[in-house]
Amino acid sequence: MIRLHVPQPLSAGAALAPTLDQSRYLTQVMRLKAGDALLVFNGTDGEWRCVIAEVLKKGVVLRAEEPVRPQTFGPDLELIVAVVKKARVETIVEKAAELGAKRVRLVVTQRTNVEHVRLDRLDAIAIEAAEQTGRLDVPVVDDPEKLTAMLDGWEAGRRLMFCDETGGAPVATAVTVAGPWAILIGPEGGFSPEERERLRALPFTTAVSLGPRILRADTAAIAALTLWQAAVGDWER
Repeated sequence: MIRLHVPQPLSAGAALAPTLDQSRYLTQVMRLKAGDALLVFNGTDGEWRCVIAEVLKKGVVLRAEEPVRPQTFGPDLELIVAVVKKARVETIVEKAAELGAKRVRLVVTQRTNVEHVRLDRLDAIAIEAAEQTGRLDVPVVDDPEKLTAMLDGWEAGRRLMFCDETGGAPVATAVTVAGPWAILIGPEGGFSPEERERLRALPFTTAVSLGPRILRADTAAIAALTLWQAAVGDWER
């Protein structure tokens, strides 16, 4: 059944107004009509069965019928990645949503070549991936920030899995305790010696290796998320 994300609160009988693009998708692409059902979620109220109540020129109106699944959340996992080129950062956001990250934080390092992104586009990609994968929440995508500032304001109690291209422990042996984690992926040129030295010295950092080959940022992000999920994530649920 078609799944749709909306920002409005969900409750029995609630009238929902999808965006114009969503309305066009429902009626022109999927050929739904009044009375047809779909699943809707908003990230807080679980998943609801809804029906198309009206089809208007300015869009459709949905009516929430009944809850289907209670709200659940995935692991407390953030993906931190240096800003890369448009197509690759879009792939990273999409795969992070598919692989269960709750937040994507974009950082600017000493060797970052790209500093600007279209956050609205990345948010739309995260929503679409959440709709397709069946998750009930949508990962937050943050504006780029300096790596130094991010480390200065680090959240107490969150571990950092630092994917170091110069070497580290295998993820399976280094990451063995669940809880709040973040995964850090560097820029195309790698981290500078100063950045690497600081990262390795931090008490909350675990340096890991993603294998003997140098990976592009998008490949590294997918590999790291997969290894973390296999080690301490929610894949056994």
